Amino acid sequence: MHVPVFGKLSFAGQFLVLSLVILVGGMLTIGLWVQSAVEEAVVNRTSGVTALYVDSFVGPIVQASPGDLSTDDKRRLDQLISHTALGSQIVSFKIWSPDGEILYSPNPELVGRTFEVEEHLGRALDGEVVAEVTSLDEPENEFERQRWDTLIETYAPIRHEGSGAVVAVSEFYTLPDALADEIRSARIRGWAIVGIATVIMYLLLVGMTRAASNTIRRQQLQLEGKVTDLRTALQRNRQLQGKVGKAAARTTALNERFLRRVSADIHDGPAQDVALALLRIEDIAAAANGNGDFEDIAILRTALDSALGDLRAITHGLRSPNVEGIAPCDAAKRAVADFERISGESVVVECGDEPEPAPLPVNITVYRVVQESLANSLKHAGAARRLVRITVDDTAVDLEVRDDGIGFDPSGVSGVATLGLAGMRERVELLGGSFSVVSSQHAGTSVRARIPLAVVTVDD
Repeated sequence: MHVPVFGKLSFAGQFLVLSLVILVGGMLTIGLWVQSAVEEAVVNRTSGVTALYVDSFVGPIVQASPGDLSTDDKRRLDQLISHTALGSQIVSFKIWSPDGEILYSPNPELVGRTFEVEEHLGRALDGEVVAEVTSLDEPENEFERQRWDTLIETYAPIRHEGSGAVVAVSEFYTLPDALADEIRSARIRGWAIVGIATVIMYLLLVGMTRAASNTIRRQQLQLEGKVTDLRTALQRNRQLQGKVGKAAARTTALNERFLRRVSADIHDGPAQDVALALLRIEDIAAAANGNGDFEDIAILRTALDSALGDLRAITHGLRSPNVEGIAPCDAAKRAVADFERISGESVVVECGDEPEPAPLPVNITVYRVVQESLANSLKHAGAARRLVRITVDDTAVDLEVRDDGIGFDPSGVSGVATLGLAGMRERVELLGGSFSVVSSQHAGTSVRARIPLAVVTVDD
């Protein structure tokens, strides 16, 4: 089996091939074990029956003089092999004493010789019937070796009738031809059972695997359909995200333009009217020359003067400088410069390297966040030191405005302060950024914003 061909198969195909190899290997292992067990069982069963038959003839002769067989006993044993039905089944015969001496053998040269007690003889002396197919390699089998190549060798204990103790062991040999057909038949049956069981298991495995494979395939097709739908939805989401980003950038720019127009309208409308009214009050006060209620004129002049100052402050707050085509740090510095000119306070500015200008919506957001944060710090913090830090990487602008003032609980603010924080958060998040305020009592305040640089530019 070539690995490239195997690798082209599906998972179910690979599993079936591997399982077939494993099942065939298991079948061979089990079949060989069953074959060996069947052969051993057939030999032991046949030898056991023969041992009982032999013991019925030999037992009475050996028990009469178990330690030393007389000449008559040996003659009677010779007659058993040559003149009875026992000789038709047994081709050779020995009787062993418990110490390994051969008491009887068809070969007179072996009688009286002592051999080492081998395993099978020892088991027979312990009371077992032991049988095996032997190739006659043992030294005591020299007589049998001259006539046969293979025999079934059986050791059977001979017990004393009264005590049941083993007094000797009979060793007899039978031809294996009589068992060949039975062993062959048992072997065929064993292999057939193992083979049929293996085929049934493999067919069941194929059916289960095919059903599981079909289920997996259906689920895979469903999953592929869902993935396709998700990809389509993701593509649409990206398109919508692009539209949202463009709309957010355009909204930011349009808001600034709207604020500029409101500032111009206030400056050119109500502010001019109040200024004209203030001039007329001055003329009226001069014409009255002390006649009439001059105190009322002074109050009216003070009110108009205060209203004019408020209108000018509002128009200044609504109007932002031109921050197009510059780096975020320059936009922050312009907001700081305006704050220092109005408040008379100083602010430390820290900027990293900014080789490239940022899109207009980013600079506007930087300017407004710095402007609102410094204004809040001046009104509420009572700070002695203020810091503006700008860092820029390849994807975003990180902005931090920090003071050492009295601090506050961000979750407990309300009123105008809430509107200021909400406005800054909305500006930053509208561009896809993140905004946070870190503060606590007597620990200062830190306003932090991360604004993405990937903002769609807005056409005029």
